[in-house]
Amino acid sequence: MRSACPALAPVPRWRSWRRRAVGEDAEGRKQLFNDIAPTYDLLNDVLSVGLHRVWKAAAVQWSGARPGAAALDVCCGSGDLALRLAAVVGPSGAVTGLDFAASQLAVAATKERSSAAAACPVAWTEGDATALPFPAASFDAATCGYGLRNVVDRLAALRELRRVLRPGAALAVLDFNHAEDAATTAVQNAFLDSLAVPVARLAGVEPEYAYLKESIASYPTGPQLVALAREAGFQRAVFYPLQPGGLMGCLVAS
Repeated sequence: MRSACPALAPVPRWRSWRRRAVGEDAEGRKQLFNDIAPTYDLLNDVLSVGLHRVWKAAAVQWSGARPGAAALDVCCGSGDLALRLAAVVGPSGAVTGLDFAASQLAVAATKERSSAAAACPVAWTEGDATALPFPAASFDAATCGYGLRNVVDRLAALRELRRVLRPGAALAVLDFNHAEDAATTAVQNAFLDSLAVPVARLAGVEPEYAYLKESIASYPTGPQLVALAREAGFQRAVFYPLQPGGLMGCLVAS
């Protein structure tokens, strides 16, 4: 993450058709993440009170990345997880960060140039999570942070991740937890209504963040993610609710 947080800078407001497109097609979602790229890191810091760093560190650990490994971060966004992977695999390893939003990749590349954490260069790649442009069995570890929820065909994305991972290699998928209990859901919704959307409004990206509640509600629950991973070809899958309160979760599959 950046060492200092700049002031909230407004970005262009959505046109009305974009709000509808977010939930309907990949092109609308790509436009969303291109639009929020300038404020994405700052909002992650503010909205998670910095806890996203803890969750991302856990995801990298669960991915099984190690020195010398070839690691992949799908839906890499502004590059946080990819840079963490680079710090782990070191100069003898290799990291690829893939995203469909060119503006997010530009932010990631800028962050890499100013980061002391990346011990090996990251190959920033524009591409589709449901049709990864890599040969089978290319990677020793993979992560996906806050991305699977926004993929139109989640099963196809998981199948692609299984295809490009070497046998026994692990995938860690970090995202909001679509909790099964009403209490956690109520707390999560209150957080989104009282903090996430108002903060996004100050940054000029309220429509882009207003869809969060809807997207979490349509995201699989932990047990459903486990079943989906197994359907995609993973032999083992576990879902871990993350603190505080299980508001986030991580699917680990191998």
